[in-house]
Formats: sequence, C-alpha cells, structure tokens
Amino acid sequence: MKRRKKKQENESEATGRVGQQKPLVDEHHPEPIMPAYEDPEADSPSDVENDSAPEAEAAQTRTEEAQGAEGRMETEIQPEQLSTPAQEQRPAQASRGAPPPKGVVVLAIGLPGSGKSTWFRRRGVTPLSSDLLRSILFDDITEQRYQGLVFSTLRSLLRARLIARMPWNYVDASNLSSHERRQWIKMAKGFGYEVHAVFFDVPLEVCLDRNRRRERQVKEDIVQRMAAKLKPPTFEEGFAKITVVRVKKPSGGEGQDSMQD
Repeated sequence: MKRRKKKQENESEATGRVGQQKPLVDEHHPEPIMPAYEDPEADSPSDVENDSAPEAEAAQTRTEEAQGAEGRMETEIQPEQLSTPAQEQRPAQASRGAPPPKGVVVLAIGLPGSGKSTWFRRRGVTPLSSDLLRSILFDDITEQRYQGLVFSTLRSLLRARLIARMPWNYVDASNLSSHERRQWIKMAKGFGYEVHAVFFDVPLEVCLDRNRRRERQVKEDIVQRMAAKLKPPTFEEGFAKITVVRVKKPSGGEGQDSMQD
C-alpha cells in the first residue's frame, strides 16, 4: 500500500481555487476587509439594513415623520459672480431624547448645467463626484456604460468617510428621483448622520443653454430625458433640511438667501 505524501503548506495568496488553504489569520495577520458593493437598481430587503425587524422599520418611519414636521427649508439665489467660500452651518440640534447627529451628508439634486459644480466651488468643497470617478476609472468623464460600478464605488467612498467620522460629506450627482436618493439617506442615517438636500430648481432651457456653452457637453436629448425624471426632494424622504437654489431673475431680484419656515 502506497503511503500518502504529506501535504505541503501553501504559502501563496488565496485565489479561491478548490483545495487551496486560506491565509493564516491571527494578531499579526488580520483578516482582510471585504468591501460590500451595493446594486444601485436593487430595491430588495438585502439592500436595507435591519429591514427584517418590524420594530426597527416602525421606529424609522416615526423618525422620518418627525423630521418631516421639523424640517428646514431655505431658498438660495445663485449669484452673478463667484463669491468667497460660504460658512457652513452646524448640524441642527437633535430632538429631545435623541442623540445629536455625528455630522451631515449633503446630496446635490439637479440637471447637468444647473450649477451644482459652481455651488461646490464657491464653498471651497471637493465633493464625492460621479464625474470625477468616471475620469479615474475610465479616463473618460462621459463614459455612461458602467453606472452600477460608478455608484457602488461612490457609495463605498462615502461609507469610508462616515466610518472615519468626517463631519461634512458632499455627494455631487444628479440624484433625480427618490429611488436614487434612498440608499444615500439610509446609509447616512444608519451611521447617525443628518441628511441635507440642495435642490437646483433651474429651468430646463437655462440648463440647456449653459450646457451648449460648456467644453464638456451632455447630449440635449439625454438632458431632456433627465428633466422628465427629476423630482424635487421632500422631508418625507428623510431630509432634515432642504435648500432650493434658483437663478437670479433678469429684473434684478433679491440676491440674498431667504429662510422659509
């Protein structure tokens, strides 16, 4: 009878092949962090943390209703010239009995050419941008074939910032519908952050005119299809504050920010 040869230790990195040993895990060799990429089109229970617990879902609903009643609305007029960076407000005080928010996640909402990038530049902010990721991943800011990859990577970057407890976090994307905004809101709230919306309520014809004068243009039929999908944000979605940005009227309307209660 032949004796089996002693199996040699596998010192190479695991590749997932059958029979290959896992890497040694101890205090000197911690288990690697596995990123979790979410499907932006998915709307299944697996995408939502703690959806399996009815009590947690009921508590979430009550929290969102309370925020809807206490939400803040602002109207901001786009200036004619770029101004000095604006001073950001501190997160609002939490309601009695609730822990204060760890920080704020700000979602920009608007069409191409509505002024989102200019709004961030005026404040000296570098947001998490879908356009920037397309340049990094594909060397082409106009690449539209891998939307799922772009936004799953964008969410992973925001998650990393929330884990690091960064107080202010900005997401520069179109965020047209409540469905597209839902995962951002749930992630932020899951980490104990307040969520603000900056809605660029700019007429389609203004966006198209600005788009024609930009070096990097979006096809007009795409902008028009996006405009048909654009829905204004609401407090019922879970926003604690909504800022509406409008263009300055040609007649010389007021350029000061105004608050609406």
